[in-house]
This record gives sequence, C-alpha cells and structure tokens, in this order.
Amino acid sequence: QVQLVESGGGLVQAGGSLRLSCAASGSIFSIATMGWYRQAPGNQRESVALITSGGSTNYADSLKDRFTISRDSAKNTMYLQMTSLKPEDTAVYYCKAVSFLPRKIDYWGQGTQVTVSS
Repeated sequence: QVQLVESGGGLVQAGGSLRLSCAASGSIFSIATMGWYRQAPGNQRESVALITSGGSTNYADSLKDRFTISRDSAKNTMYLQMTSLKPEDTAVYYCKAVSFLPRKIDYWGQGTQVTVSS
C-alpha cells in the first residue's frame, strides 16, 4: 500500500514558475516508477513526465524544455519544476506511482490545482 500527497499548486501569472511536490509513504520500497499527469476541464488525463527508480526520466515532447522532474530519495518525495507557465498549463496535476510488488498496481494522489492567468 502506497499513499501519495501532492502539494505546491496555486495561482500564478503567465511566464511564472511553480514547483509541485509529491510525498510518498507506505510500502515505498515497492515503487518502480513515479510520474506526473495532468487533466484540464473537458480533456483526458495526459502524461507530463516520469522518473524510474534508476533515475531515468521521460517527458511529453511539448513540455521538455519547460518542465523538470526530480526526486529526493531521502525524503521520499518527487518534484515537478515548472517554468515559463502558460494559460494552457492550467489543470489538476496528479502524482502517480507504479508498483510491481506484490502485483502491478497504480497509485494516485488526490491532485493539486495549477491555474495560470493571462
């Protein structure tokens, strides 16, 4: 069992920056991959970035130049640094963790709202 809690969302002007955090607790030793997703009103949830237990990262092509995913293993926390924010970045951002022990399970946080004003 893994619990995920996001924080750091809020209201920011276009061009500004924001850093999201995702704190993991529970059976964190079983986590193989963590990532960030987002969902805007009327849209499907989309992948933003991911990071594996080995440190490999992957980004949505359109976001790679502005967003950076990282982790602090000592704090069991994952981050998403967002810069040059645009109104189209407005969405609820979700933290996801994937475990394969005892079976493949996806865990989701509650989400944090990011609103970018013009």
